[in-house]
Amino acid sequence: EPGTRIAAVVSRGGRPDLAGARLSEVTAPTLLVVGGWDELVLELNRRAQAQLVSCENRLEVVPGATHLFEEPGTLEAVARLARQWFTDHLAPGTPPG
Repeated sequence: EPGTRIAAVVSRGGRPDLAGARLSEVTAPTLLVVGGWDELVLELNRRAQAQLVSCENRLEVVPGATHLFEEPGTLEAVARLARQWFTDHLAPGTPPG
C-alpha cells in the first residue's frame, strides 16, 4: 500500500511480479528467496527483481528446493537467509520508515 512504512522485506517463493508497476516504487530492502527447482517462480522473481529499482535487493536461490521448500534443510536455509537479511537491515529499537 502506498505510504506504508516497511523497513525490510523477505519473500519466500513469492510472486512479487503480481505487484506489477508498483514494484518500481518499493523502497524497503527486499530479499527474494526461491527454490532452485522452482523454475517458473524463479524466472518470475528474476523479472520482478529487475523492476526493483528503488531499493536494495537480492535474489537468493536455495539449491535443491522446490516451491514449498519441503526438502530436508531447505526451509532452515530460508530461515538463515531471512535472519541475516533482517539483522542487516533492521536496527534494534528503530521504527520502520
